[in-house]
Amino acid sequence: MPHVDSIPAQVFVSALVCLAVFAGIQGVIAYLILWERKVVAWIQDRIGPNRVGPAGILQPLADGIKLFFKEDYNPALADRRLFILAPAFIIIPALIGWAIVPWGGVWDFPGWTVWWWVPIIGGAVIQPAAVQVAAAGDVGVGIVYVIATASIGVYGVVLGGWASNSKYAFLGGLRAGAQMISYEIPLGVAILIVLLTVGSLRPDDIIAAQTEGMWFAVAHPLAAILCFVAMLAEANRAPFDLPEAEQELVGGYHTEYSAMKWALFFFAEYGHMITSSAIFSVLFLGGWHFLPFVPQGVEGGLIAVLFKVIVFAAKVGLLITFMMVVRWTLPRFRYDQLMNLAWRMLIPLSGLLLVGTSVLVYMGLTQWWWMLAMNALLAAVVYVGQPFLPRIRGSNEKIRLPGSRFYAPQG
Repeated sequence: MPHVDSIPAQVFVSALVCLAVFAGIQGVIAYLILWERKVVAWIQDRIGPNRVGPAGILQPLADGIKLFFKEDYNPALADRRLFILAPAFIIIPALIGWAIVPWGGVWDFPGWTVWWWVPIIGGAVIQPAAVQVAAAGDVGVGIVYVIATASIGVYGVVLGGWASNSKYAFLGGLRAGAQMISYEIPLGVAILIVLLTVGSLRPDDIIAAQTEGMWFAVAHPLAAILCFVAMLAEANRAPFDLPEAEQELVGGYHTEYSAMKWALFFFAEYGHMITSSAIFSVLFLGGWHFLPFVPQGVEGGLIAVLFKVIVFAAKVGLLITFMMVVRWTLPRFRYDQLMNLAWRMLIPLSGLLLVGTSVLVYMGLTQWWWMLAMNALLAAVVYVGQPFLPRIRGSNEKIRLPGSRFYAPQG
């Protein structure tokens, strides 16, 4: 074993962060499921889980034990290798996106000695995990890494649907592929608008640009809405959960799965919610920045880092809760409505936003009020011009029912 004279502070802290995030997210996901059950109980005027432990606090542990001991069923005609591999293909992209999230800013690590022969050299430490340092910190590809890894998640869904050798699962996989292709475009363009405004691919530079000016949720509200809607679609969250649509496809792509393999699909769904909420917070809500118009406090100390972590976690928690409220408030789209929303509304609007942002950046008008004015003007143009756009006849016409407010007698 080679002798190690010293360990750089960045390597030491990044290793600890990787372990803490990987272990912490698993516990957070377990209790996010409990939190969603409490949220839907509140919406439906019920109590929710309250039997296992005080106020139901141990319900996730009971669910995990139940799933662990359930029968692990494999269909006889399924492609066994791909059937087992599919859950891994969906869970890994849901977790590795956290590697570039700058959730704590920069910490002036004072140095430490773990053992008397391995000192930790002090210095400035960037607070995301190792990929931010190794890739995004030096090469500047942080957000590109996010886009690349987020796109891989749909392969697990498609693979699970195809390998199950079930028509319901296969249709769910096809829907997931078409949905990803459609909503990846406005998601990528919304991110590109932020990158174009900042002029950098590094997440820490994006946060710095918002701390010096204004959160991009204010400067680019339309891009923020596009990004959030596309995030819901990418995570297969209602009202975009067409790939699993229980009323139509039994369970969709995970119809034939059971026990822990089935649980991994839902583990990945909540993992995508956490990661996408974190990325959205970095792009549009200032990351760890406390409030718009308010300068950040002391930089570099451990107290400042902990404060930033709390602020960042609060933003992510609020976004996840809003996703849950949306799920239990809005009905599921029909599949033609899902495609129309993407190709006839979100994609053209994102293209117009990109052109408008490009013009303002070219003219040097990158202040937030210019961007907000461009968004307001574009929203007004779309609102005024929307009635004149061609419509698809026959698929969304209201049916004339006697006694209904949609019934208008002829003549």
